[in-house]
Parts: sequence; structure tokens; C-alpha cells
Amino acid sequence: MGQLDGKIALVTGAARGIGQAIAVKLASEGADMALCDVQADWLAETAAKVAGLGRKAECIAVDVSKAEQVQAAIERAEKAFGRIDVLVNNAGITRDTFLVRMSEEDWDQVLDINLKGAFLFIKAAARGMMKQRRGAIVNVASIIGLIGNAGQCNYSASKAGLIALTKSVAREFASRGIRANAVAPGFIQTRMTDQLAEEIKNKMLGAIPLGRFGQPEDVANVVTFLASDASSYVTGQVLTICGGMVM
Repeated sequence: MGQLDGKIALVTGAARGIGQAIAVKLASEGADMALCDVQADWLAETAAKVAGLGRKAECIAVDVSKAEQVQAAIERAEKAFGRIDVLVNNAGITRDTFLVRMSEEDWDQVLDINLKGAFLFIKAAARGMMKQRRGAIVNVASIIGLIGNAGQCNYSASKAGLIALTKSVAREFASRGIRANAVAPGFIQTRMTDQLAEEIKNKMLGAIPLGRFGQPEDVANVVTFLASDASSYVTGQVLTICGGMVM
């Protein structure tokens, strides 16, 4: 038996990288999956992996920054599966540059997708979770939301806001049996980070006490714990997944 047998989970940004790893891990633990990304055709690979584990997958195209699309995505997932037990807000982007060069558009896009998107999905999913008096919300933040980083003022603000949102949601919904937690990954190897210069990667590696970069599966394992009943007494917490970069 898996930790999530009989559960229904929705993951945003599920097409690749950390989001795909989370979706596949949740499915491996028994959850049927609502897979969300900005273009549904990007989700084919994730859906195939979920199906290969014997679980159902519903692919949903959604721009997480648009309230009407988010509401439609929740309604479609609930129609397909009857309910949502687990919500993982993973969708996120970067638009890195120093603050004095950062355009208002760069600021708005990052805050809209990384922070507003989570707000919209929580608000839309919470109605059903409150009725069933149970649910687990996991927000994918970043250690940059805890320590900041030069050239990432917009990203760090969005992730810090996501951490604060998580704590407030945890307080608001605890009496309804809904838990909310966040994970804060450090340097995780994905297609995006593979494009960084070797000099930058070597510098970051030197700051990691465990001496290795993280893998998407490292994040997925912690998200699965927070989504499962194994963490039934855990809410309002931020778990860093960074090899010791932040202690």
C-alpha cells in the first residue's frame, strides 16, 4: 500500500523538472493526478509516467495567474475525480536581473505566477477541502525566499511571500482539517540549472555541506511526506531541501 492510496492530487507546473518528479512520486504512492501546466500538450510525458504506474491522469492547460482559468481547472479536476485531497503549488518562473535593470513587467510576471498563482489555486481548492474537512496544501518556495539573492529581487520576494502565505493559510484552515506547508529547495538539478555556467555551479557546490546538488526526486520525497497522513500533525512549516546551505 502507498502513502496516498485513494487520494486525488493536483500539481501545478507538472510538465517537467521538479513538478514532474512530484507528480510521478505522488502517483507511485497511489494518488490519481490532475496535472496542470500552461500548455496541456507539455504534460504528455508526465501523464504517460503516471499512467505507467497504474494511476489516472487528467491534463489541464491553465495560466495560474488568471483567476477564471484557475477556477475552471479546479472544477475540471473535481468533475474528473470527485474531489481534491492534495494541492501542490509548484508553478514558477524566473526573470533574473539586478533591481536597477529590472522592468516592471519582469517584476509583475514573477509575482503573478509564483505568488498570485498559489493564492488563486488555494482559494479555489479550499472550498471543496473545507466541505470534506480535510486536505493538504504544499507550496514549493525556495531558500532564496529565506536568504535573498542578488539579481533575484522579484523571485526572492515571490518566494518569501509564498512562505508567509503558507503560514497564514495554515492558521486559517487548521480548524477545518486542512494543513498547509512549504518546501524550500536549494540548488536542484533541472534543465534550467543545467544551462548555468560551470563557474557558477562550482561556486554553489562549494556552499553545500553535503557536497552535491539536489535532484528533483529529493524535493518530491519531502512533498510526498507533507501530502500524506504521515505528517498529519505538521502544518505551517517550511522544510528546506538544500543539502545544508541554509541551517
